[in-house]
Amino acid sequence: MRQPPGTQRPRRFRPRFHWELLACGVGGHELIGTDAAHVRPEDAAIVREIDGVRWYRCVRCDSWLPLPPPASPTREAPPPREEIELPLRGKALRDKIVLRIIAIDRAIHFVVLAFVAVAVFLVAANRLGLKHYVFHLVNAVQGTSGNPTGHAHGFLHTLLHALELRSSTLYWVGAGAAAYAVLEGAEAVGLWLMKRWAEYLTFIATTLFVPYEIYELTNKVSWFKILALVVNLVIVVYLLFAKRLFGLRGGARAEERERARDQWLEAPEAHQAAPGP
Repeated sequence: MRQPPGTQRPRRFRPRFHWELLACGVGGHELIGTDAAHVRPEDAAIVREIDGVRWYRCVRCDSWLPLPPPASPTREAPPPREEIELPLRGKALRDKIVLRIIAIDRAIHFVVLAFVAVAVFLVAANRLGLKHYVFHLVNAVQGTSGNPTGHAHGFLHTLLHALELRSSTLYWVGAGAAAYAVLEGAEAVGLWLMKRWAEYLTFIATTLFVPYEIYELTNKVSWFKILALVVNLVIVVYLLFAKRLFGLRGGARAEERERARDQWLEAPEAHQAAPGP
């Protein structure tokens, strides 16, 4: 029988992490019937009235909270069980939080790539005038003349080299950045909404870029490149095994069965004591 979060003693050196308690701590408890005028005996699984005190059960973390009856109730009684939409719990809640963290990461990529695409398109449209202005400015600062590309290093060298590319080449680079931005944006939206297709899209896109990241490390090692590679490898492994992609570990059906097992609403006496002082 599944025990309520926080009631099991953690193993030594391996504390048990409860996503339900984290979600309730951040977003508040999920209480049913707080707007009801009366409490019926059949509502005992979610709300009870004991000695004039109304106790509400959080349907996510199973905590019982005493609250006064509503001053202006909007319904006669709490909704029946078949009308209650239970929040995610257990591994399903963990997956929601992790997927949204990945979605935020992809959203940041989308913003950066969209900015790069716009910047490249603007440079391509005004390449000649911008090239003349930048070359003149760099020569004035460095006290040189002619093409300053050979004397520049780092980001400045990259910028000057980009200004020497053809406009058509810059347009292709901008189009590539824009397409990548659209891909990252689609991943972000799909993962935030917990869509199965977004998990596959993110897995495939991330896996395809891992060899390129490894190749970049062979040219020049940096902590940023190492961190990016590790993060992407963790995402790939997580999506493949935890989300059971490609039928692994039972696939989507096994995930649905596990979610249904964690989302239950039974009488509290089945696994815990009744609320009260």
